[in-house]
Amino acid sequence: MAGTTATLPGNPFSEPVWTTPHGLPPFERIEPAHYEPAFTAALAEHEAEIAAIADSPEPPSFANTVAALERSGQGLKRVSGVFFNITGSHTNPELQAVERIMAPRLARHRSALFLNGALWARVKALDEAGLSEEERRVLDRYRTLFRRAGADLDPAAKERVAAITARLAELGTRFSQNLLADESSFVLPLETEEDLGGLPPFLRAAAARAAAERGLPGHVITLARSLIEPFLVFSTRRDLRERAYTAWIRRGENGGETDNRAIIVETMRLRAERARLLGYETFADFKLADTMAGTPEAAMKLLREVWTPARERAAAERDRLQAMVREEGGNFDLAPWDWRHYAEKLRRAEHDLDEGEIKPYLPLDGVIAASFDTASRLFGLSFEELPAFPRYHPDVRAWAVKDRDGTTIGLFLGDYFARPSKRSGAWMSAFRSQERLIGPVTPIIVNVMNFAKGGEGEPSLLSFDDARTLFHEFGHALHGLLSDVTYPLLAGTAVAGDFVELPSQLYEHWLEQPEVLRAHARHYRTGEPMPEALLQRLLAARTFNQGFATVEYTASAIVDLDLHLSRAVEEGLDVNAFEAEALRRIGMPAEISMRHRSPHFAHIFTGEGYAAGYYSYLWSEVLDADAFDAFREAGDIFDPETARRLRTYVYGAGNLRDAQSAYTAFRGRLPSIEPLLRKRGLLAA
Repeated sequence: MAGTTATLPGNPFSEPVWTTPHGLPPFERIEPAHYEPAFTAALAEHEAEIAAIADSPEPPSFANTVAALERSGQGLKRVSGVFFNITGSHTNPELQAVERIMAPRLARHRSALFLNGALWARVKALDEAGLSEEERRVLDRYRTLFRRAGADLDPAAKERVAAITARLAELGTRFSQNLLADESSFVLPLETEEDLGGLPPFLRAAAARAAAERGLPGHVITLARSLIEPFLVFSTRRDLRERAYTAWIRRGENGGETDNRAIIVETMRLRAERARLLGYETFADFKLADTMAGTPEAAMKLLREVWTPARERAAAERDRLQAMVREEGGNFDLAPWDWRHYAEKLRRAEHDLDEGEIKPYLPLDGVIAASFDTASRLFGLSFEELPAFPRYHPDVRAWAVKDRDGTTIGLFLGDYFARPSKRSGAWMSAFRSQERLIGPVTPIIVNVMNFAKGGEGEPSLLSFDDARTLFHEFGHALHGLLSDVTYPLLAGTAVAGDFVELPSQLYEHWLEQPEVLRAHARHYRTGEPMPEALLQRLLAARTFNQGFATVEYTASAIVDLDLHLSRAVEEGLDVNAFEAEALRRIGMPAEISMRHRSPHFAHIFTGEGYAAGYYSYLWSEVLDADAFDAFREAGDIFDPETARRLRTYVYGAGNLRDAQSAYTAFRGRLPSIEPLLRKRGLLAA
């Protein structure tokens, strides 16, 4: 067909099949210049496919309309799957330039599909009679997507919605690139032994590597979380902690070209306008109408139920930390850049536990092995590491994932280390998603982290929080790998936003089980297991500092909802003033900052996945705490029957059912909040 990716000589995207191991993208042959022409050809191909469906002279049927839509756009999926994974994990100025061009083009293309009147008429006209349960679910989801995109609007409103959507994509790209620029440009030199005061060997080594990577002498702290958080924990230089912390919380609001505040103002105004055009009072009402919570009021109710005991617990924690400051002779009030430092001291005092003692027993390979072994015992999976395969960066690793019967069900990539070309945080994504419609198609799933790399010949040693992050993202990966559906629209993690964190947060529970730690927490030099006394102290400290952790998260979630519920966004929004007032109303402790302040709140401003939806981590935590109780009640954390139901109704089911039905099918009932409060140690607060 003219205009397809097959008309691009020398471009890897022109090849109908990649003959690489497991069909991996041939990363070494893909150059930045290949993407824009590949996108252009793939868009033209998809437009032609959509036109053929919409203008078909045949009466609409599920096969010639919905199934045809599901089969369309294969070339676009392939280009997008590679491009957006690389721009997040290993970008450069050339890729960023392409991203700025393509983001609004792709948004306009999606709008054109869902605002196509002839296509919508065919989808609306379909009769559910004779359809399978999965086909009815796909049809229902398409109808929801069309309506939420504006398919029922008049032509002028449709045009405005399409323009807004394109502009929002452009703004989200700029927000993300500004944030990466701020994170990449900051360095805090540590020039003297005094500057290095308190830093353990692993952190000194990581700071030296960060300096060498940037061609600088000595040691530097960057805004990579794997450096800045342990620096705030261990550094005895209060002035340097303040400088590092200030830079961390001021990302995106430093003035100049990378300042994100004007982007936020325009984003909020456009989101509110589009929500009104679609018949909703606010963007939050629009966003939550298609979630498990259903309404902003339901989400806010949960946040408030958790906020009160969390704030009380944090106040008690603050008083103990302030007392420690005074006992040491400190003549200052505890500040946000002090909290982690003194919390670590208090943890040592109360639990005889310090991070430096734990890390040697959590080498990266050991934690990966623990995550794989857990999946094997729960779901019968095995993992075979590939010795040679195409890589987009030398640090990337790959494993073939096999089911009980030896069938390969997918490929798992691990990209674990921080670098300047990678955005901060940790995430799961897919180069290729599971489906059976044109397949069977096995997924290619990637986990991206930002751990500090080990020194020459030394492994990367993880904190317990790092290990939890690895388990969390691998839970997402399993959601993608175990997907067992026919239609792409329903595959893997394509579920309600406040349900998608259930598989990831639930998986974290197994890391904290003595049975798992005894098997896999082994000293990286000697191979000796973690001493039982240390393991028990580690487990006893699980709820330590949970007031702080819950407050910094919940404050961010409340501000997110407040922003997206407010009319002030259309009346000349002052981002910092709005945030400060929202925090004042809930009584935010002065010694704790939001986990994500608005100018660097990538979850809600680089796209709409978590916009008015950051609460979803807590909503899902209600589910995951209750779900793990199912294994406890069965008397075995690897109970086969409970694991079977978990795979069938949660990890493998994609969006075959709405979230409430899926959870009830697994658990037999909906959850209560009590297991969450118990898990966080807030019941007695």
